[in-house]
Amino acid sequence: MKVGILAGGFGTRLAEETELRPKPMVEIGSMPILWHIMMHYYRYGHRDFAIALGYKGEYIKRWFTDYIALNGSLTINSATGDVKRHSNSIPDWSVDLVETGLKTLTGGRIKRLLDWMGDETFMLTWGDGVSDVDLDKLLAYHKSHGKLATMTAVRPSARYGHLEFDGDRVVEFTEKPQASEGWINGAFFVLEPGIGDYIDGDDVMFEHAPMRRLAADGQLMAYRHESFWQCMDTLREKHLLQTLWESGDAPWKTWS
Repeated sequence: MKVGILAGGFGTRLAEETELRPKPMVEIGSMPILWHIMMHYYRYGHRDFAIALGYKGEYIKRWFTDYIALNGSLTINSATGDVKRHSNSIPDWSVDLVETGLKTLTGGRIKRLLDWMGDETFMLTWGDGVSDVDLDKLLAYHKSHGKLATMTAVRPSARYGHLEFDGDRVVEFTEKPQASEGWINGAFFVLEPGIGDYIDGDDVMFEHAPMRRLAADGQLMAYRHESFWQCMDTLREKHLLQTLWESGDAPWKTWS
């Protein structure tokens, strides 16, 4: 089963980092967040990826080329130019780096990826969010209902502390609790090729008309994930993920 990852957006809300590189290449613990996402899928046995490129796609191509070429020890013959690569820790991945247009929106990027996914069920996520979602359970849930699309629904922590009052007296203060309601789209989709019929072209956000139409047709199901999920839309969120990684207890690090 292939995994599609959207990595072509401009990342304007993280402009401090994305002027020089695409958002999926912003580093957490010296490795791009894209690598963290792929490692999570790899932990569940998924090794075939198709990455939708757009803004600064050459940066992502260069990173993968260097990652493969420079990881581990090398022996170089200066006379012949031969390079011998010794053992390294690179995962056994197959990665399609697919140009999907500079200004193409999410729906268009997904539709352009369909030719690379094969005529079968596939997984898909955004290139800027991490989670400890159990991908085996997610896939089993998708197969159980037989619909075209499953999205992972999450309830992120509130950004600010929560207050409860009795008149003007504070009776409870909770520091950044998980929202008690308001499920949102956490990506980590499982999709069938038929979703392409719901995407009209490049100028379509998958989160808008296609998902509304899928829902209206009874073809969109939600897998409710109660545990860790975090996007990286802002510098604050990038620092949060970095702090978690440096603590040695990053919840999304499901691999060893």
